[in-house]
Amino acid sequence: MRRGFKDSVVIITGASGGIGRACALRFAALGARLMLCGRNKERLERVVCEAVKLGGKARLSCGDVTDPAAVCRMVAEAEGAFGPVDAAVASAGQYIRGRPPALRVEAVRASMEVNFFGTVNLVLAVLPGMLSRRQGHIVAVSSVDGKKGLPCDAPYVAAKSAVTGFFDSLRQDLRESGVRFSTVLPGRVDTPMLNGLSFPWVSPKIPPGRVARAIERAIRGNRLEVIVPFAGPKALIVAGAISPRLADGLIRLFHLEGAHTDNEGSSRV
Repeated sequence: MRRGFKDSVVIITGASGGIGRACALRFAALGARLMLCGRNKERLERVVCEAVKLGGKARLSCGDVTDPAAVCRMVAEAEGAFGPVDAAVASAGQYIRGRPPALRVEAVRASMEVNFFGTVNLVLAVLPGMLSRRQGHIVAVSSVDGKKGLPCDAPYVAAKSAVTGFFDSLRQDLRESGVRFSTVLPGRVDTPMLNGLSFPWVSPKIPPGRVARAIERAIRGNRLEVIVPFAGPKALIVAGAISPRLADGLIRLFHLEGAHTDNEGSSRV
């Protein structure tokens, strides 16, 4: 981002809540011009109003990230309203759990459609323009789950692992292109996606604003991967690299999969 965030054009998917909303408000306060994408027009309108009050310019685009045509239209709307896209944040996601033997392929497919292909659709829509200008930054909001899987999370882990691997390859393939790629890997985040779940003291829910700050740092510093919070998740990832058996034991010891305080299900932003 050659001129920082002031007047930069930023697309954010999943902007109606959670991490996407937090990013919208943070970048708005820095003077960005925002195209906010989501499925819930009412909630998006509220975020647009909040962003404008903070000094940013914002428009909304209602659409589903699983629809490539809708994502392309959203990118075209952003370019028509504000100009070339400087940065894109793929934040739309759905937390789908499932434990064998009750796990069904439909759950895995649904998770892949939103969490993985939703990210792919955004990347493929903004990438040609960025490549032609030889500048731009794309951020994927993955998850620590994308580095080390947890019990009950197989559909979500599959999709987030795919996102992490996809960005690993893109970053290397396009190293000399001028386009930058960052993968942000949050632990548990206090968003509607995790309503009804409690987690142990070693893995507390962090506020979405903390992840938004990490995304800002990733763009400013061209950081390839950002883990937030750092210490606990990084220790688990390192343990898994050294000894999967050790990491599995730590997950069981601390019950990192969490416990349901409400009916099991999935939530999406």
